[in-house]
Amino acid sequence: MPRRKAADRTGPVKTRSRDGCKECRTSRVRCDTAKPLCTRCREKGLPCTKNLVLKWESEFISRGVAFGRAGVWNKTGASQPTHGSLSSEMHVWCPVPTISSWGFINSGVSTFAHPDEVNVDFDELNALISVAGSSNSQIWSWLRHFPHLSELTSNFNPSLPRLLHYFLNYPNLGTGSYLITIFNNSTFSSPFASVILPFCLSASPTLFKAIQALGACHWSRLNPSYGAIGLRYKSEALRDLRQRLSSEGSLTCSMDPEVLVIMIMLCLYEIVDKCDQQWTIHLKGANDLIRLRRKQQMTLSQSTAPSNPVTSFAEQFFAFQDVMGRTACAKEVLFGTDYWKPDERNIDLWMGCSPELVSILAKITDMSRTRRQHTSDSDKASFSLRAASLERQLENLVQEVGEGDDETLALVADAKRLAAMLYLHCALYGAGPTTPLVKCYVRQILRLISDLLDRKSLVNVTWPVFVAAVELDPSDDELFPDSATESGSGRAIVLRSLATMADSTISNIARTRAVITKLWQTRDTDLIKGTALQNHCNDWEWHVVPISNAMSLA
Repeated sequence: MPRRKAADRTGPVKTRSRDGCKECRTSRVRCDTAKPLCTRCREKGLPCTKNLVLKWESEFISRGVAFGRAGVWNKTGASQPTHGSLSSEMHVWCPVPTISSWGFINSGVSTFAHPDEVNVDFDELNALISVAGSSNSQIWSWLRHFPHLSELTSNFNPSLPRLLHYFLNYPNLGTGSYLITIFNNSTFSSPFASVILPFCLSASPTLFKAIQALGACHWSRLNPSYGAIGLRYKSEALRDLRQRLSSEGSLTCSMDPEVLVIMIMLCLYEIVDKCDQQWTIHLKGANDLIRLRRKQQMTLSQSTAPSNPVTSFAEQFFAFQDVMGRTACAKEVLFGTDYWKPDERNIDLWMGCSPELVSILAKITDMSRTRRQHTSDSDKASFSLRAASLERQLENLVQEVGEGDDETLALVADAKRLAAMLYLHCALYGAGPTTPLVKCYVRQILRLISDLLDRKSLVNVTWPVFVAAVELDPSDDELFPDSATESGSGRAIVLRSLATMADSTISNIARTRAVITKLWQTRDTDLIKGTALQNHCNDWEWHVVPISNAMSLA
C-alpha cells in the first residue's frame, strides 16, 4: 500500500522530542516534556532526569558507526563520504610532546581550600622515585673508590673490604646496607665517605642506631614497612642521646665529635622523613653545643678551630644547612659568617661550591631581612652600596676545582653562582620573573641543569633548581624555542630534575617539589586575577617566603 501524503493524514503529527528526559529515551518512548516531571515519569514514579549526554565523533568513528545523520542520506541519492573515510592528509595535527609521569601538576581540594598551605603528602604521590640497585656487587664497586681503606681489605676475599664485612656482621647494626645506602647517595670523595664512614668503625651503638634510623627512613619511600623500623631506631637513638647529655653534661658532650655525628644522622632523618620544623631542632641543638665548645676553647686560650676533621665537617654540615635553608624563608641565620672563610675559593666536594660563595649567601640573607627597616635616604644609600659590593663579588668570583676533580663539579659550582646572582637581584633589588635580567639568569641556570641531566650527574643542585623554578615566568615558559624536545620548557626541566634527584639525594625532594608546584599554581592564579604585590614586599617576600619555612636546600 502506497504511503499517504501529509495532506491526507488524520490525527496529530508525531514528532521526535529533542528535549525528552533520559528515562523516556532509554525506554525508546516519546516524552511529552512536561515540567517539572513528564507524564510518564510522574505516573511511574521515575526521577525524570534531563542530563546532557555528550557524544564524541572520534568514538563513533573508531566503532565504525555513523555519527548522527550526517552523510547517511541525501536527496540526490549519491553516497556521501563519512568522516571515517576522510584522507589523513586533510587533518592537520599539532605536535604532541612526550608526556612523562613526573610532568603532571595536579590540584586537589586543598589547593583551593587552603591556598596558603603546601600539601606535601598530596604532591608526594606525583614525585617519581625510582628503585635504586642495592646488590652487593654495586656496594663493593663503590667501596673500591677508597684507596685509603685498602689496609682494611679482607684476607679471604681481596674484592671485599673488611669495612663492609665488619658492618654486615656488627651485632648492633643489624644490616650494613643501611649505612651503605646513606653514603652511596653522596659523591665518592665527599667528607661523608672519606671522614664519617671511617669514623663509624669506632663509634658507639647510639651512632649505629641513628644510622639505621636514617637508612630505614630512606628506604621507606620505596617500602613503607621500613618506616616503623626507622622510627624505632630513631626513638632509641634519641633516648640514648638524652641520657648521655644529662649524665655527662653539655660541656663534656660538646667536646666529643661523636655527639655531633649522631645529631647529623638524626637531623637527616627528619629532613628525609617530613622536612618540617623537627630537623631545625637538631640544628639549634648543634649550634648550642658548637658555641659552648668554642667558648670553652677561648676560656682555655685555645684556638676555636676544630681539632679534628670529624668536628670540622660537623660544623660545616650544620652551618651549610642553616645558610641554604634560610635563603628561602628569610629567617635569622643561626650560624654566622664566621664559619666561612671569605677568601676560600676552592670548591668543596660536599657543598658543590666554594666557602666564599656560602659566605656571600649568608650576607645576602641578612640584608634581605633588614631591607624594609631602612627608611631614611642615608640608610637606603648604604644598603645599595653593600648590595652592589656583593654583586661585584659574585660577578668576579672564581671557584677553583681541585686537582683530580672533573668538569661536572665546575658546572655545579657555576650553577650555584648564577643562582646566587638571581637570589641577590630578587631578594635585594626587588626583581621578579618578568624582569629581563631574571629571565636571563633562569635560562642560564636551567641550561646548565639540562646539561647535567644529559651527563647523568645531577648532584648538589637542589638549591639552584629551586631558585630558578620559583622565579620562572609563567607566561614565558619556553626557554629554548629552538628545541624540538620537551627540554625546551622550563617547567619540564625542573620537574625532570626533581624526579631524577628523588633517589640520588639524601633530602626531601617531595617537599621541594610541593613548594615549587604550589608557587606555580599561585603565579598562574595571579596571572588570571591580576593580583598585585603589596608595596612593602618584593616578589621573593610575597611568593617564596610564606610557603618555604623549614626547607632543606643544602
